[in-house]
Amino acid sequence: MWGTQDYSVLFFYLFCYTKEVNIKDVENLAELAKLELSAEEKKELLSDLEGILDYVKQIGEVKVEDIKLDYTLHNVWREDVLEQREFSTERIREQFPDSQDGFVKVKKIL
Repeated sequence: MWGTQDYSVLFFYLFCYTKEVNIKDVENLAELAKLELSAEEKKELLSDLEGILDYVKQIGEVKVEDIKLDYTLHNVWREDVLEQREFSTERIREQFPDSQDGFVKVKKIL
């Protein structure tokens, strides 16, 4: 059974390789994404999608047949190492201007 994500990928593939996108396609895509869009937002999204799909078509036209892949790559990431640091919660609280019940108090940002 296909999930919504599978349909979205298929839908995008059809956009890229079979036809031009239109308002009906934008509405279908919005429905799949569970979005409610105004008429103005649909027009804006249509314009954005057309630009994206033109770019994807350009990428699809790149000739890559003669490129040889290097399969000798190896993992270049370092191993995660847990560093032991010496600190105490009391020392941290001392550096804050205000604390209450063992917690540091900070300014509200929202």
